[in-house]
Amino acid sequence: MEIILLDTNILIEIFKGNSSIVSYLSKIDKTFAISSITQMELFYGAFNKKEIKTLDNFMKNFHIYHLTPSISSTAVDLIKIYAKSHNLTLPDALIAATAIVKNVPLFTPNLKDFKYISQIKLLKH
Repeated sequence: MEIILLDTNILIEIFKGNSSIVSYLSKIDKTFAISSITQMELFYGAFNKKEIKTLDNFMKNFHIYHLTPSISSTAVDLIKIYAKSHNLTLPDALIAATAIVKNVPLFTPNLKDFKYISQIKLLKH
């Protein structure tokens, strides 16, 4: 089965109950994955320990891609190329590198954050 990598903002929308995103994803017969960077971003942004526990249970629904030497190396290359010219952030570089190395499309509402990276396939809603 094909896998789609979900950007952090997509998980935030799902977690908030965005019916448009949830409906769109429910119609796709794919396996959904997230980067461990997305896990970190969500836990970092949690309001309290109760929300961390809820997020922890929520994220069990997704395959997790953990950082590997190849993902780290690819992210370094992306940072060298795009950090100054396109303001690529470290988390976005790692998420983009995950999609590139794992050869999976990235679903994000923030196309502007990734559209200049030619090696990545982006899905839009």
